Amino acid sequence: MTRKKKARKVGSEGPAQYKDRSLSRDDIAALAAKRKNRRKGLKAGSRHSDGTVEQQRTAHAQRDPRLGSKTAVPLIVEQKPHPKSAAGKKVRRISAEKELEMLENDAQLNVLLDRIENGEKLGAGLQSYVDEKLDRLEVLMKQLGLFDQDEPEADEAPKKAKRRGDDDLLAEFENVKFDQE
Repeated sequence: MTRKKKARKVGSEGPAQYKDRSLSRDDIAALAAKRKNRRKGLKAGSRHSDGTVEQQRTAHAQRDPRLGSKTAVPLIVEQKPHPKSAAGKKVRRISAEKELEMLENDAQLNVLLDRIENGEKLGAGLQSYVDEKLDRLEVLMKQLGLFDQDEPEADEAPKKAKRRGDDDLLAEFENVKFDQE
């Protein structure tokens, strides 16, 4: 075969075309691994370094985080009462009282209730928060026996009833019997 001399002229296929493609994460990771594998041998440095720094780092990483903890360890395990026993109900009642107190002292709820009383409209999220807290408050009051169903009716009764005169009130007062012991 005869040898052909390479020419710089554009061939029949046209000039060579190269596609620029962006590297993906996988390609970048593969290139980094290839670069890392290319380096062979030991690290440059003093031949007398024995790697004590590396040993200290690994020892520090493997240390148990619970060592040297300052938290107190209970020596006696407290027995909790069964939830359905009388003592368990009393514990639940105390926690219900605490939860009721926390709800009554909730600053955010009080501010929102004041805003509602002033006639402001709350957003859907705030309104659902208020409704949820008021429902929980009602459940706790029923559970503790503090909730009266007669309260809403008492508000409506004075509007419908006639106003009583002074004579009626005096007669009612005189009929009340006070037990003196």
